[in-house]
Amino acid sequence: MYLCSQITSKMIRNLLLVALGGAVGSVLRYLISSINTSFPWGTFTVNVLGSLLIGLLVGFVSKGVLSPEMKLLLVTGFCGGFTTFSTFANESFGMMKAGDVMLMALYVGASVIIGILAVWGGMMLSNISIRG
Repeated sequence: MYLCSQITSKMIRNLLLVALGGAVGSVLRYLISSINTSFPWGTFTVNVLGSLLIGLLVGFVSKGVLSPEMKLLLVTGFCGGFTTFSTFANESFGMMKAGDVMLMALYVGASVIIGILAVWGGMMLSNISIRG
């Protein structure tokens, strides 16, 4: 009962923004992740692109370029639906279980390092975009 009394029209709007962004991000992730090779290029691609995008968007939010509502739509919703950490972990485990430990190590290391660099790159792009 307490939760129901705390729901406001703003909260409902925010939930809808997150849901809409998440739906679009999830569908796009599905389309990109359907690339089927021995190396999970689809998941790798969405995680790197998602990391770049989240860095860019958070940079814009921190500079006041994007509103809190756009942060909910794009960062929490879209990027949350688009990136695939749970899939990443499952694919990594599958490689380990299949005995492909070196491939798993390459995948995990590259995903983490390139993902972090992509967040940094997105932040740098947000600086260039605002100045230019």
